[in-house]
Amino acid sequence: MPPTEPLPFAAVDLGASSGRVMVGHVSGRGAGTLRLEEVHRFPNRPVRTAGTLHWDILSLYAGVLDGLRAAGAAAGRAPASVGIDTWAVDYGLLDATGALLGNPVHYRDTRTEGEAAKVGAVLSPSALYGATGLQYLPFNTLYQLTAAQGSPALGAARRLLLIPDLIAYWLTGEAGTELTNASTTQLIDPRTREWSRSVADALGIDLTLFAPLRGPGDPAGRLLPEVLAETGLTGPVPVTAVGSHDTASAVAAVPASGDRFAYVATGTWSLAGLELDAPVLTEESRSANFTNELGVDGTVRYLRNIMGLWLLQECLRTWEAEGAPQRLDRLLREAAGVPGLRSFVDADDPAFLAPGGMPDRIREACRRVGGPVPETPAEITRCVLDSLALAHRRAIEDARRLSGRAVDTVHIVGGGAHNELLCRLTADACGLPVVAGPAEAAALGNVLVQARAAGVVRGGLAELRALLRATLEPRRYEPTRDRAEWDRAAALLAGEGGRR
Repeated sequence: MPPTEPLPFAAVDLGASSGRVMVGHVSGRGAGTLRLEEVHRFPNRPVRTAGTLHWDILSLYAGVLDGLRAAGAAAGRAPASVGIDTWAVDYGLLDATGALLGNPVHYRDTRTEGEAAKVGAVLSPSALYGATGLQYLPFNTLYQLTAAQGSPALGAARRLLLIPDLIAYWLTGEAGTELTNASTTQLIDPRTREWSRSVADALGIDLTLFAPLRGPGDPAGRLLPEVLAETGLTGPVPVTAVGSHDTASAVAAVPASGDRFAYVATGTWSLAGLELDAPVLTEESRSANFTNELGVDGTVRYLRNIMGLWLLQECLRTWEAEGAPQRLDRLLREAAGVPGLRSFVDADDPAFLAPGGMPDRIREACRRVGGPVPETPAEITRCVLDSLALAHRRAIEDARRLSGRAVDTVHIVGGGAHNELLCRLTADACGLPVVAGPAEAAALGNVLVQARAAGVVRGGLAELRALLRATLEPRRYEPTRDRAEWDRAAALLAGEGGRR
């Protein structure tokens, strides 16, 4: 029998620009209740040292401890469980004593340049995709590991833990590798949901470095006594594996009914695609650069990574550094008044991957497309949002075509759900209604998997999503009827080369 009072669950949600700890209060009584509150937020600032870009992992861990302390204070008791989700692909190396061998390297570091060609000389792109189903991204864990071969750190390592598993290890002393995040390494076979030993053996990657696999809902240990003392919590406090790739948790929190939906998980990246029962491993899918990542409850996240709001975030940082800071709310209002589709670029262009100088890079890309070059911050912002809407359209149309799945609604979750202009433009570009929200989808998916593991709620994804629909009020955007301008812009981008 579910408890009569809502139980608090702590969701640690680390994104590429900030971390947060949320408390979800969940009850399974009657129709069920769900309430989410943010109790602590802290910055995530990468640090470049000696030419290498690192994550400041100890600062992030300190933020997690502060957040768990705040969670206990907000709930008036220790959380019933703790779950951790973060970005994908990056990892920490531990020595034989369990000590960290240096700060984890950031996926935007340049160390993987040229690695795809080296890997391709051993395994063809088609063979690699057929074994792992993962789209080519230059920073996939596989390329990070081949780039690190022969380094002192990898030579001394006895354990490799992906970022959410590293945080969980420090909290509990127990090591594991959560499956949804493991599927982003390009070392998992999405059909068997196990390691692809043929790929690892061909590339000389030692799979014994990875801790045993565990899935969403599996136990991941209990908070150590020193962690309880540091946070002021009274134990025992279990840690539960969730969809530890933040996108896996976010997709679990898409408040959809049925399966005829597409999603766009927005933030620093836009991850646009479908939820499927089985991977799509065709050569056409590989050529379209689609990925088959694993989701909650045996699902497959069939999606394309798009550069996302990183483009606008980097513009904002550049303008601030130049002494011309922009208020985002005002900038979006001004961008709404700029004529649409006047300037647009391929948002998937790898030229946008590195930080710094984004407004100039966007202008140069506009010159390549052949359209007007945006000059003002409002014009550049409109260019970015029109370009993202075009990229969302292309990804969703390609996903439908390649999978054979019909789509009648697009769900936008994550931070971009607050961006009314982006949601409206995506509806117009796709010619489909857009349902926007929840913005904190990753934290909600994290909480719901914990609550189900604790027996507070029951059922599969359909039941979890029904609880979300009953307790949230997403906003709906209907498309305009005229898609001719969007069709023209999409054709121009396709002719210019589209995705590179």
